[in-house]
Amino acid sequence: MPVRVRCLLIVFGIALLHVLAARAANPQHYKVDLAASGQGDLDGTLKATSQLVALRTSAPVDPYGLIARARGDIDRLKTVLDSYGYYDGTVTITINGLELDSPQLGDTLSALPKDSDASVKVAFGLGTLYHLGTVSLAGPVPPAQRPALALSPGAPAVASEVLAAGGRLQTALQDAGYAFAKVEAPVAYMDPQQKLLNVSFPVVSGPKVEVGEIRFEGMKHAKEPLLRRRLLLHTGQPYSAAAVEKARRDLLGLGVFSTVSVRLGTAPDNLGRVPITFEMAERKRYTFGVNAAYSSDLGGSGGVSWGDRDVFGGAQQLNLSATATNLGGSASTGLGYDVIARYTLPDFYRRGQSLLFTVSALRQDLQAYDQTAEIGSGILSRRLSDVWTGSVGLSFQLDNIEQFIGTNPDGSQQAVSGTYFLVAVPLGLNYDSTHLASPLEDPSHGLRGSFSLAPTASIGLHGLTTCGTSEAATAQCPRNAVYDITQFSLAEYLDFHGLFRIDPGRSVLAIRELVAVALRASDITQLPADQRFYAGGSGTVRGYRYQSVGPQFENGNPVGGLSMMAVNLEYRQRFGGTNFGAAFFIDGGSVGEGHNPLTRSTEYYSSLTHTTSCGVTAPVPLDVAPTGQRCSNFRVGVGTGIRYYTPIGAIRVDLAFPTSRRQNDDRFEVYIGLGQAY
Repeated sequence: MPVRVRCLLIVFGIALLHVLAARAANPQHYKVDLAASGQGDLDGTLKATSQLVALRTSAPVDPYGLIARARGDIDRLKTVLDSYGYYDGTVTITINGLELDSPQLGDTLSALPKDSDASVKVAFGLGTLYHLGTVSLAGPVPPAQRPALALSPGAPAVASEVLAAGGRLQTALQDAGYAFAKVEAPVAYMDPQQKLLNVSFPVVSGPKVEVGEIRFEGMKHAKEPLLRRRLLLHTGQPYSAAAVEKARRDLLGLGVFSTVSVRLGTAPDNLGRVPITFEMAERKRYTFGVNAAYSSDLGGSGGVSWGDRDVFGGAQQLNLSATATNLGGSASTGLGYDVIARYTLPDFYRRGQSLLFTVSALRQDLQAYDQTAEIGSGILSRRLSDVWTGSVGLSFQLDNIEQFIGTNPDGSQQAVSGTYFLVAVPLGLNYDSTHLASPLEDPSHGLRGSFSLAPTASIGLHGLTTCGTSEAATAQCPRNAVYDITQFSLAEYLDFHGLFRIDPGRSVLAIRELVAVALRASDITQLPADQRFYAGGSGTVRGYRYQSVGPQFENGNPVGGLSMMAVNLEYRQRFGGTNFGAAFFIDGGSVGEGHNPLTRSTEYYSSLTHTTSCGVTAPVPLDVAPTGQRCSNFRVGVGTGIRYYTPIGAIRVDLAFPTSRRQNDDRFEVYIGLGQAY
């Protein structure tokens, strides 16, 4: 064979070997095994710090890139051990059983077949845990602020706790009036013999000052007098970083600004005061939104909304919305609408007090009744504390109600049509320790409670009313009445992150109790049908149609009651690091014709209802009892759902089943909406 040909074959063979080697080893897949240290927090930090773990699938590397990545991890993981106080700790990484400095490692990885995984093992030697020795302050610190350091000799030398101590001391100094106080990063001296870490914090306290001139910058439409009137900070008061931050958050809570930041003067002025400037960026003034929801009992709904966040520059808010409702659904009988206009005056006569005017028009055709109403109200609300809010108001409502209460001898439906003029004085008290900006946000801790009392005068407009001829229909005719609508609810949210050792808000148990009673009403015929209490649906007992829990007419339509109660239990679980989650729930509730929601009587409606036993069997024709007999109509629904968590709230899809299905109950109900059920 000629020499030239032989040389060409050799060159070709070498090139082919390089191609095959590159195909076999680029990228180099690998698996990582991080040995457990026995400490959950430390193991979690080690795993989060390792680039071998974090980049394994997202950033493929060739064999030599894998070796370089492993070498880089040694320094990173050693830093983690140091930060937890294990200054004598060691990190050992092997790939396919070979040390990283082994001469054979590169060739071994290059010889691996294509798509085979290299085995990376990371082992740790913790060594002796270092503790704090002396803890000193390099600079004058007032005696009252020294305890804020909260760092004692003998404590484990954990870097995060040492750094946090310096932050606590600086915050304490600034809250005490030392606006220019600075606590530098601590200087550490290691004592390997004693296994101690001695730390010294350089501190410059600076002068104690008062609040100086206050300025506002960045406003375009918002007016400065509103901010001055609302501001929780005043010139001449002792400086406090906590007070400045509270004032900043309060301005942000107006809803007009997207950001509010604070800039301090670089030095005290001639009076020994610190100038403060609030820099704000206004949010977009106008808003537009689209809403939609669906449930198998009420059908679909959809609408639009428009808002002005700052009508006249004083944070006045105007919101308009129009929604089409009852698009199908087993508990609705026709298309409805809900049109609302709201105008809010913030800081009405005093800060923390707002006045809300509402005008609305409503139509809904439900199985329980058909309603057309025009409503107007004014509500004065005052924030009593960080968790308490009180309100008082006045409302007017022109209400036209048509209710189908039975069947005439000729087979036609027997209807009662009533027109009412309602005047109410709603009083409310609310408690909220969840500290969320919006009710759509997902609560994971704290309590939400509310109590409302609405003395109401109902005036029956007989000239606009059509009543049936039966005794029951005559009793349903509108008449003047005075009663008090009373409602109480309490929801508690329990976060299991401490029990399960997971991030906060991932596993939450939500519990709610709801009780409502119409006081000063002797029987349900004194209340218009829409003022009575009902249970069933997404707001009370899921699994049963909207308003279907409770006494019913012989045609299956809900009667309503003078009292109602509901209890809800829901477990919410988010999945891993995703935005998906699931919920499992059980709801229970009942409606009473009297003031006790757990018992009822069919004395009045005996001529209209079947007379079956109080015992619950499946199925039962209707939810009724023999004449004069009292029994419980407590109903329980169970179900599960999925959640997708977004910045504005959880998208909720629930599937619920009744546990004691009656003849006119659906097999299941579906609910789709934005935000948790409660």
